[in-house]
Amino acid sequence: MADTVREIERKYEVPDGGRLPDLTGAAGVADVVDQGTATLDATYYDTADQRLAAHGVTLRRRTGGGDAGWHLKLPAGPDARDEIRAPLSDTLPAELAALVRSRVRDAALVPLVRLLSERDVRHLVDADGALLAELSADRVTARRLTPEPGEPVRWTEVEVELAPGGDPALLDALESHLTRGGVRRAAAASKLARALAETADPAGAGERAGAKAGAGEGAAAGATAGDTVLAYVRAQLAAVVALDPAVRLEAPDSVHRMRVATRRLRSAFRSFRKVLDRAATDPLADELKWLAGELGIDRDREVLTARLEERLRGLPDELRAGPVAARLGAWARERRGGTRDRLLGVLDGDRYLALLNALDALSAEPPLRPAATRPPEDVLVEAVERDYRRLAALVTTALAAPPGQDRDLAMHEARKGAKRARYAAEAARPALGRPAKAFADLMTGLQELLGDHQDSCVARRALRELAEQAQAAGESAFAFGVMYGREEALAARREAELPALWAEASREKHRGALRRRPGRPASRR
Repeated sequence: MADTVREIERKYEVPDGGRLPDLTGAAGVADVVDQGTATLDATYYDTADQRLAAHGVTLRRRTGGGDAGWHLKLPAGPDARDEIRAPLSDTLPAELAALVRSRVRDAALVPLVRLLSERDVRHLVDADGALLAELSADRVTARRLTPEPGEPVRWTEVEVELAPGGDPALLDALESHLTRGGVRRAAAASKLARALAETADPAGAGERAGAKAGAGEGAAAGATAGDTVLAYVRAQLAAVVALDPAVRLEAPDSVHRMRVATRRLRSAFRSFRKVLDRAATDPLADELKWLAGELGIDRDREVLTARLEERLRGLPDELRAGPVAARLGAWARERRGGTRDRLLGVLDGDRYLALLNALDALSAEPPLRPAATRPPEDVLVEAVERDYRRLAALVTTALAAPPGQDRDLAMHEARKGAKRARYAAEAARPALGRPAKAFADLMTGLQELLGDHQDSCVARRALRELAEQAQAAGESAFAFGVMYGREEALAARREAELPALWAEASREKHRGALRRRPGRPASRR
């Protein structure tokens, strides 16, 4: 079974002949305790074109020290990485192989670099003897293994790793003492990155990896509509790939964020059909809809359960007749059954892998239409306004619908339209600036109101089901009826609030601001 550890550390270079300064008394360090020397032998694995290294991911098999085994390190923010550890074995554990699949795809993992380190370890402790940070001085020998064994390179570096739960500000304070002693921050983010930079690369793998990383993440929006749209598409694709391991590890909010990235991709294909040829993007949009649906099974259940639990907590004790909490808990567990395994099956399946590969291919060779070469201010404003007009028709239908199921369905369709208009404005923001952000914010407010209404509709259906189950078991259904009534009243309030919010969101000044770009001519339509 793999374990995950959040690692917050900084690396430093020590000049030839240099010595580490004494950190006793620095930043609350009362003592520096020698922990002895360890010999570490690590082999790093990657694809031949270094797909993991290109995204700051490292995978190694290491012996020696107190944590021998397989280690996968994933970026987790400034100075931070999540290290997933699995027991030592001859072959890569299946759980780690799954975590790199979105980046590796069908390519083989090969031994890339071998690192031998003589590590002197010291603990920095406070006056009570509690560990603040671990300081390690490593004498490193690195040798490239692929495509052919190369000559070794050697260097000395220092790592300062924060103790679990420690304050990252400690690293800043320690760094000031280290730099005054002649130690400087390392240029490379990891030992592997330095080894790859300093060893021969006759096959040009590094260049290929960099090209692939660029294809996934995209450059900043540029001078044309195509530049802006592709930058957005590539950013969402990079998000899907990066969130894949987080979803597998059940990181908080990861399913929701991955689902949003798939929806933004699909929305971009719909909104910017004058930039990207729909003959190529429509099949991908269909597959993205499928993936979002699979991701949504777990996410929708979590959101609904959380809403019902919140409503139950809001009931006075005297209204909680019967085993209401137990009934809700059993219902939630029953709904969860099998959904986790199903989602992992999707992520491990060929259909998902084919979708990632197809999105990569579109990113590398985009099916651009003639409008892609036009200024983004023209093309993107047109796209946002087109989505707005579509939304206006949906909201008009919702406002005119009679109360009940017809209005509920119409408001749900309007919610989807608001989301699409919001995503289009967000994609256009690099080119259109603050007006696009302001318009996206308006659409977000509209989407949230309509979303709360839809969530209330779903909650009422669930509460009816819970009431029926309670009655069948001879329990009181009173509490579920009260919760139903409160949800019904909330939905009515949202319906009453919609006209005023729509009147504000649809004011001409907001769309007019999109067209009026300083120093630019008005949009040509």
